[in-house]
Amino acid sequence: MAKRRSASAQTLQAPGPGAAELDDLLRLAARVPDHGKMTPWRFIVMEGSAKTGLVERLRDLAATQANPGKAMAALGKMSAPPVAVAVVSTPREGGQPVWEQQMSAGAVCMNLLLAAEAMGYGANWITDWYSYDPAARALMGVRAGEQVAGVVYLGTPGEDPLERVRPDMALLVSRL
Repeated sequence: MAKRRSASAQTLQAPGPGAAELDDLLRLAARVPDHGKMTPWRFIVMEGSAKTGLVERLRDLAATQANPGKAMAALGKMSAPPVAVAVVSTPREGGQPVWEQQMSAGAVCMNLLLAAEAMGYGANWITDWYSYDPAARALMGVRAGEQVAGVVYLGTPGEDPLERVRPDMALLVSRL
């Protein structure tokens, strides 16, 4: 985990995980804290011609965004990797606080990153305009009342992921 880095989504290429590997990745991603056993999340797998078609439909919506150029560039992150998995937060009524349910969905994203790297793949967890735009979310199959916790892109890195400056832990840790 000390060496974990996100691969650039634009450099992720085939091969990506096959069907059996993807099933394993999703099963491992689902092994997260889930107070109340509510399973407040689900997966939308995007690959092959279905993903290509989605990107094409999203291009039309990109032109309507506040910054169309930036929105179009963000679609490059979606089109390059062979596999994309949207982790959708699906809070349930009653039981546990919504915040805890949303954090569980975030934990699913992180587990998916870790599992993919352990399996030898590159991965990147991204939310961009399409995670928030109602029409884009509908195209992805996100239902009313749900939120995109992240889109995790999976594939083989075309280049080594870059290291980044890590936080100074002395500034972030306090003790009582």
